[in-house]
This record gives sequence, C-alpha cells and structure tokens, in this order.
Amino acid sequence: MIHDNILDTIGDTPLIRLHRISAHVPPTMLAKVERFNPGASIKDRAAKALLEDMERNGRLSPGGTVVEGSSGNMGVGLAMACAQRGYRCIVVIPDKMSRERTKMIRAFGGEVIITRTDVPPDHPESFLETARRITREIPGAVMADQFCNQANPECHYRTTAEELWRGTGGRLDAFVMGMGTGGTMSGVSRFLKERDPAIRIIGAEPEGSIIKHFFDTGREGEAWVYAVEGIGEDFIPETLHMDHVDLMHYVSDAESFYWARRICREEGMLVGGSSGTILAAGLRVAKDMREDQTMVVVFPDSGERYLSKFYDEDWMKEQGFVWEPGEEERRAVGLSD
Repeated sequence: MIHDNILDTIGDTPLIRLHRISAHVPPTMLAKVERFNPGASIKDRAAKALLEDMERNGRLSPGGTVVEGSSGNMGVGLAMACAQRGYRCIVVIPDKMSRERTKMIRAFGGEVIITRTDVPPDHPESFLETARRITREIPGAVMADQFCNQANPECHYRTTAEELWRGTGGRLDAFVMGMGTGGTMSGVSRFLKERDPAIRIIGAEPEGSIIKHFFDTGREGEAWVYAVEGIGEDFIPETLHMDHVDLMHYVSDAESFYWARRICREEGMLVGGSSGTILAAGLRVAKDMREDQTMVVVFPDSGERYLSKFYDEDWMKEQGFVWEPGEEERRAVGLSD
C-alpha cells in the first residue's frame, strides 16, 4: 500500500497477546502496542487530530507556528506532524523528561524549551504557563492545547476505540489505560461503555498524581514529583472525562519500571515506563477475572526514549529503583501460588 504522507500511517496499531507476563492470571491479556505509530507513541493520534482541528477552524495558517506544553510524546508527535505540514513547532517540556525525547523533537526541526518540574501548574515557570506566554508573544502562533482541546478525546473515540472493538470482535471485558490528559481514556471509555456497559474501565495512576485522589474524593489533593513519564497530572485537564471509569490504581515508580523491564525481557516489547504502570494495574484486576474473559492494556510508547533512564542499570541504582515484588505485591498481581 502506498500512503500519501507519513501521517496517514498513524493508527491501526496491533493488538498483541501477552504470554509469559500474564501466565499467573486467568484471562487473556492483550496489549494495544502504540509504538507502531510513526512517532512511536499513542500521542501521534492526537497530534494529527489537533493540527487538523486548528486548520479546519482557521486558527492555523500555512507557515504558522504551533506551540505546546508537553511531557514529551505529544511534543514528538507534533514536531513530526509540523515537519510534514510545514509549520514551525515549539515544545515546552518539564526538566524531568528524558533527553532522548528532546533529541527527537529537535531531529524533526522542533524547538525545545525546558522548564521546571517542581512548580504548581499555575506558576509562571510551569511548562503550560510558559507555553501560553510564548504563544502570546509570537504573532499568529497557536497553542495545540492537548489538555483542553476536545479533538484530543474525540480522535481516540473515532480511531483507538474502534480499532479495539474491531480487533477483539467486541469480546472485551476490561480495558486499562493511564489517565494523563484523559484523551485516550475519555474517548475509549465512552465508546466501549456505549457498546457494552459491563466492560470494566480501569485507570492506572503514578503515585504523586492527583487524579486518583480526585476520582475517589472529588478533591484535587496534593501532588508530588514522580519519575514515570507521560501519565498522571498535578491538575485536572478539561479533556479528562471520568464518567465511564470504574476504578483506578496507584502504582509506584519502582513497580512501574520493574514491570516495563519485564515486558521487554519476557515479551520482547521495548516499552516505556507508563506501560509498566498500566500493566501493574491491569494485573491487580486480572487476578479476579475468569479464563473466558479478555483484558486489553495499552502500551503507549517505545522504550527507546528511556534508554538513559530506567533501562540503564546505573541510573536505576542511583535513583533507588531496585525493586522486587514482596508477598503482598505478589498476591496483588496473582503471582502467589
């Protein structure tokens, strides 16, 4: 098949059966592996959708400038899309993000501004406030605004969810995804619940994010810095709709990295840390499911952008992330006899 351009190859990523990593839980576990997108993450879907939305609404003109605050993957997706469309791209990212991401954005011709991680979202030096300021300062610049633009969840309703439904033949009992901007979770959960309200929707959250606390209590609570990238937030995005979410699980950084590394070594899939977070939450739920049921977990991105972090043994030791499941954790994920 011949495609008109690289953006036309976004989507239709594979569902891959997990074997060794899920051997101790009853249901069939399938992974929606988003590293097969051209920018190697699920954010390629929203990046394309946001650009198309701005073009359709007349906000973005030929040769224009796109600015975005991103934890990294959206920045890569936007830089790729802007390169193909001929736009200038400026990405503002927090300083905890991997240097591989920064290099990828620059490789596509994007410009990178690095800001502080340890500030609240309304602080002038936060990544979002910095992106908004830059947008105001550049004549004609527009902000992609993944945290507010409803084209984000809508693209997942139209593409990711439809692919899941088609790929499983509608035989799906549980879906697990990280929260983040809410784009994937909001779009997919709405689609799945419309077709079968019995499907369980599970959110995976890094410890330090406020979203699970808000889900449980209705209050935002206090956030703190965590090392896993791309999921969780210290505020509630406008694109995050939790109406169809049934429950959420917190997962620590150490546990997230442990499972990501096991996915790589036992399933041959080089995935990011958020994939470990999502798998850990999924395994906790899967241990109570039946053998005739099916769970889908999302692996959002590629581990290639974390080779200097949790795939590096020295970095893991320096950060204190050497972790093995104890008896309580083993019971939680069905590893105990």
